[in-house]
Amino acid sequence: MKRAAVFFVTLAVCVSMTAQSVRSQWNGRTIAYLGDSITDADQLGRTNDTYWNIMVDMMGIKPLVYGINGHQMSQVKGQAEKLLEEQGQSFDAIMVFAGTNDFNSSVPIGRWFDTDTREVSRNGEMKTLLHRTHSFDSDTFCGRINTVLSYLKHEFPTKQIILVTPVHRAYAKFGEDNEQPDESYANEAGEFIDAYVECIKQAGNIWSVPVIDLNADCGLYPLDQAYSVYFRDSGKDMLHPNTDGHRRMALALSCRLLGIPVIE
Repeated sequence: MKRAAVFFVTLAVCVSMTAQSVRSQWNGRTIAYLGDSITDADQLGRTNDTYWNIMVDMMGIKPLVYGINGHQMSQVKGQAEKLLEEQGQSFDAIMVFAGTNDFNSSVPIGRWFDTDTREVSRNGEMKTLLHRTHSFDSDTFCGRINTVLSYLKHEFPTKQIILVTPVHRAYAKFGEDNEQPDESYANEAGEFIDAYVECIKQAGNIWSVPVIDLNADCGLYPLDQAYSVYFRDSGKDMLHPNTDGHRRMALALSCRLLGIPVIE
């Protein structure tokens, strides 16, 4: 019964989200946003509003934006280093929203761990056991995520760290040398976008961080032309959400954040 009550309270809050801030544990808090073009502040005043700017009104959250157009997971650590240099510890949470460019660049999935055998004392007796360490192979997606989360966990142990899965993606053409098929096609590594989404979800358990599955929760599905109203250009950019698309993303993120604690 208690779980049902919490669900209906959360649902009522999410349904009532308007331009007024929702009262929650996130009011007045600051989130640092790391990621790619969908997070990049350069969109404001040029193409569309952004999910994090919309969440200022929805949730009363103050943004620190470090996402950069075209960045892959391998470059997110550099964004985090800049965050530490400029802000120190003067914020409340970090949101990492990346991975779609790793898919487009055909980065191999790789593995989470390297294994070997080592001797260790167990119940006062030396045993030879299988042992694992995180893989930090920068040429693989798992290795890149490990690198980012190892850095964030070490440098920001008192901050809430949140992973966000990429949204669905369809056809985009930004020039003769930058044409991207929709997600029904695998990349040149033979992987579909789903594999990268699943990796981010797995990373939540491996590194003990909450994951917001925006791929599922925001409802954006650009493979159907009916959803072109949520993207920048139905003919050549069904990859980047427009203002209405970002609003749907902001609604999904805001509802999920209601169930994620701020670390005090």
